[in-house]
Amino acid sequence: MAQGQQSRAPAHAVDERNLHRKMMRRILPFLFVCYVVSYLDRVNVGFAALTMNAHIGLTATSFGIGAGLFFLGYFLAEIPSNLIMMRVGARLWIARIMITWGLVSAATAFVTGPIQFGIARFLLGLGEAGFVPGVFLYLSFWFPSAVRARATSLFLLGIPVANIVGSPISGALVQIEGFGLVGWQWLLILEALPAVILGIVCLFVLTDRPEKAQWLTPAERDVLVATLAAEKAAIEKKHPMTLAQALRNWRVLTLAAINFCAIIGSLGVGLWLPQMIKQLGLASSVVGIVAAIPYVCGAVAMVVWGRVSDRGGDRTIYPALSLALGAVGLTASTLTPTPGLTIVALCVAVMGINSYTATFWAVPSGFLTGRAAAGGIAMIVSIGNLGGFAGPYLIGVMRELSGGFTAPLLAVGGILLLGALMMLALGRQIRRDTIAVAVPA
Repeated sequence: MAQGQQSRAPAHAVDERNLHRKMMRRILPFLFVCYVVSYLDRVNVGFAALTMNAHIGLTATSFGIGAGLFFLGYFLAEIPSNLIMMRVGARLWIARIMITWGLVSAATAFVTGPIQFGIARFLLGLGEAGFVPGVFLYLSFWFPSAVRARATSLFLLGIPVANIVGSPISGALVQIEGFGLVGWQWLLILEALPAVILGIVCLFVLTDRPEKAQWLTPAERDVLVATLAAEKAAIEKKHPMTLAQALRNWRVLTLAAINFCAIIGSLGVGLWLPQMIKQLGLASSVVGIVAAIPYVCGAVAMVVWGRVSDRGGDRTIYPALSLALGAVGLTASTLTPTPGLTIVALCVAVMGINSYTATFWAVPSGFLTGRAAAGGIAMIVSIGNLGGFAGPYLIGVMRELSGGFTAPLLAVGGILLLGALMMLALGRQIRRDTIAVAVPA
């Protein structure tokens, strides 16, 4: 009895809410900064396009194809990257990813035509592949399910913050010239350097697993490891799944299709937003400031919606409502009579899309663990990121055919609505399966 009481003592000595706050303070700020830089290097080509397209001879279609090739490279390397991270650890692998993408992003400044631009974007996708699903997997190693959506939303806050901070900076950098380089080249080089620096810092900051965390007390480590192990055991008992089974599981494939629809909206709008705003009649120097406004709204919505999601209930309803809101915003942006109202509608669209991102990843972590989680999450991200190719390409082609952004935005809004409907259908089926397991025939 005394021995049993002694083994339970650490649990009584640890305030788990304080432990979760401690983990968030220690882990999330660095990952957040890394994601800001990652997302900035991914979408700053949208600002570079304001002068780059004419400089190297890119049409709207060739820019859309080239920008989207990033996600083809991302798709091909995503699952292998996550499985490698499982073997070598997050610290080494995330450092490798960041250094690689920084170097390739800087090299993009020296492309001279559509083919070289497409190759550079494809190589950037290969280099960056595995960062986002790797971080999602990493967060599942550290944060129990009760706070995982909140932790994920704080990490993904990097998306709107990258646009809030990066839009004015990118809008300014694209104006400068010197040392034989023009603005879009300086933009790509200067915004790539932080990735290389952070990749080196990563080697000294990240800890692979809670068991290795010297910044936790022994009691905190015991409680955290026990909580995560109990959750993993419960999931494996309820949803036993190998890696091969995860890659063909209907829930994983459905979530990948939903993510595909969402990223068509997220990256399609993100890469073209500067040009959408410029078409409203604004000067290039003002575009960056105005483009930040929707992402300020999106940042607030992301944090609030993540907290609401963690209060419990059906996890699938939150991303479904978010996608529906994004669809409403994009549709409304094509019907507004003034530029000011168009910006308001785009704010609504970005709020919906960002809120989806904050809540979606709590769904797969509810039934995937271990190698099944590594492969399943990577598949959801990789197939979803094909939407990052389809979105810019779709908008580029439809813009050339129609002469404006009305038709492309209506199409993307329809795709977001399709994603919302699929998420609702998935939630309904999950509830039926849960009832069937709870009340066997």
